[in-house]
Formats: sequence, structure tokens, C-alpha cells
Amino acid sequence: MEKFDAIVIGAGAAGMFCAAQAGQAGQRVLLLDNGKKPGRKILMSGGGRCNFTNLYVEPAAYLSQNPHFCKSALARYTQWDFIDLVGKYGIAWHEKTLGQLFCDDSAEQIVNMLVAECEKGQVALRLRSEVLSVARDDDGYTLQLNGATVAAPKLVIASGGLSMPGLGASPFGYKVAEQFGLKVLPTRAGLVPFTLHKPMLEQFQTLSGVSVPSVITAENGVVFKENLLFTHRGLSGPAVLQISSYWQPGEFVTINLLPECDLDAFLNDQRQTHPNQSLKNTLAMQLPKRLVECLQLLGQIPDVALKQLNSREQATLVEMLTHWRVQPNGTEGYRTAEVTLGGVDTRELSSRTMEARNVPGLYFIGEVMDVTGWLGGYNFQWAWSSAWACAQALAE
Repeated sequence: MEKFDAIVIGAGAAGMFCAAQAGQAGQRVLLLDNGKKPGRKILMSGGGRCNFTNLYVEPAAYLSQNPHFCKSALARYTQWDFIDLVGKYGIAWHEKTLGQLFCDDSAEQIVNMLVAECEKGQVALRLRSEVLSVARDDDGYTLQLNGATVAAPKLVIASGGLSMPGLGASPFGYKVAEQFGLKVLPTRAGLVPFTLHKPMLEQFQTLSGVSVPSVITAENGVVFKENLLFTHRGLSGPAVLQISSYWQPGEFVTINLLPECDLDAFLNDQRQTHPNQSLKNTLAMQLPKRLVECLQLLGQIPDVALKQLNSREQATLVEMLTHWRVQPNGTEGYRTAEVTLGGVDTRELSSRTMEARNVPGLYFIGEVMDVTGWLGGYNFQWAWSSAWACAQALAE
């Protein structure tokens, strides 16, 4: 039986970073993963360019039933610390929108950097390793793998959530938590597109691929201002992905399709100068033509010239385009979700070390726990910060 100082399960963002940091601090670390290669989700992220952090990371951008939990780790290992590391490896990056940082070249650069950091810490990385059982005694943890038995006094679970099962996601981490008596909060897909009820979906089939700036509001008052995208299954785009984490089945969302335009004033102004212009063509100056045509076919936009539009009709039109209430049918689920909401209850863990309060030597980092960030690099930063905090504890 091989013995190590620490075993980390899951060679994703959090697992690789934790193993590397602990290894570089002098620990003998074994990093296990059931996949053929490390960092599979990293390679897929950000359209293959990896949105590795955000300039504006703050605790308010994270959802958790224990909202203060993330503060310590985020303060101790910040976005600036990770940006420094990326710089040391000469990885060129750019800011897209809202502080989102992406590699200029490819997400593979981040994976290669993490692998290099693991090598620097002499981490033993074993892929295609399935953990068949985990047992605990006075000496620590013994793991039965497919073809080997390994042991260590400290065990780190970095196996992620349920999102993107095609990339190897599994409930493994939740099962380990439950095995050792930790509470696991209900999970659901987060940062995920909405599906629409059939009648509405059929009405909007022609709009697949149309994108509009929007402001979208959940029933609990949370607001996001980003693009909305019509798809052949429903609604997507950054605004929808963001609000999906705050939406509950059966609720409505309210969408302003013209956040940058005072539609009432615009219509009055156009009526003064172009009274004979059609309402359809006037609205097409502010909205995609396909969207205007679709709404007119549905009877939502009157087929009239501006001079024929009375004040009551105009008020109804303004309300419809700026307070469009939509009740999603559901979401696309874990298959396309970027993250998993819920997970290991952080009230069971130390916010300083990520160790289970009542199970010495057992740690949870990254997405497996009930901390979920906004879209835009926040979840990667949580992976880096929680992994760093855990690695410091492993080395103490």
C-alpha cells in the first residue's frame, strides 16, 4: 500500500491548484482523476479560451446558504494573485466585458500551467483512477482504487458538481460527504439556459440566433444587465445564464428588451419627424428586425403608421417591450449547465481551511460545496481561492 501526506480527488481547477500548492510546500501529494486527461472542464470553458478570473471578484457575486463563508478564502488568495501566476507563465490575456479575463490563445495554456505547477511540487498525478471505496481510521484515509490501495492522513475532495456529465461530472463528492455524516444541500443546475413552454417556443422558432441587450429581473429582485439570446430550445445568453441561478421553477422573469432607450420619448420624437413611417420600421431602428416582425405576427405590435398609434396602444407597447414577463418551462439541466448550485453544506466546514469541522483530515474545495459564483470567471476564482486556503492547511 502506497502512503502519501495528502490525497486529492479530482484533477480539475481546484484539485490541480491545491495539489500543486501543497506539493510545493513540501507535502507528498497524490492527485487522482477518473478521466483520460486533467482539466477537462477548463479546456471547454470560455469557448476554449478559459475565463480564468474576474477583475471585480467580491463575496456579493457568490450564492450560498452561508453567504459569509467565501469571504476568508477570497480575501487571502485574490484574483490579483492568480493574475500574477498567469503572468509568470507568459500567458497573454485580455479583458472582455465586465472584468472577465480570457486567455488570448487557448484554455490549454491554463491546464499546462497547472500541470507544470504540479510537476514543480512533485505531485503524483494518476489518471483513469476510479475510487471504489474510502475508509477512515486513526491513521487517516485508505482508498481502494481500480488496481491499487493508497492511504494518507489527509483527503481533499475536489470532484466538482453535477454539471456537464459528458466531462466526467458525478455525485462522488456528495456521497463521500454523506458517508462521513456531512449535510449535503439539494443541488440544481446553475448558469443554464431556459426552456420555454411549447406554444411560446413555437412562436419564437424563427428567432433562433437573435441576440439583444437586455435587463432581466428575477422575482426576488435580482437584476442582470447583459445580452439575451433566442435559441431553438428557449432563451440563453449571459443575462439568462446569470438569472437562472436565482430562478425557481414556476416563477416569472421580467425582461426589458430596450434598456438603453426611452421608448416613449423615442416614439414621440419619431412621430413628430416621420408621422407616416410604420411602427414596425420605427421599432426596427432599436430592435432586431426579425424580433419586430415576429412580435407583429403575434399581434403584440400593431400594424400601423406612427400617426395612427394612440396613447393607450403606445403605453401598452412600451410596457410589453420593457416589462416582458416570461415564465420559463424549466432549464436545460446539468447537460449544459456551467455550474451546480447547492452541494456540501459549508456550515460543516472551516472557512479558513476547508476542513470538515467534525471529520479531521477531510477537506472539500471548489464546486462540490455550496458556493456558486456568477458567470464571468467567478467560479474559477473560487476554485483557486478555496484550493489555496486548503493547501496552506495541508502544509501547516
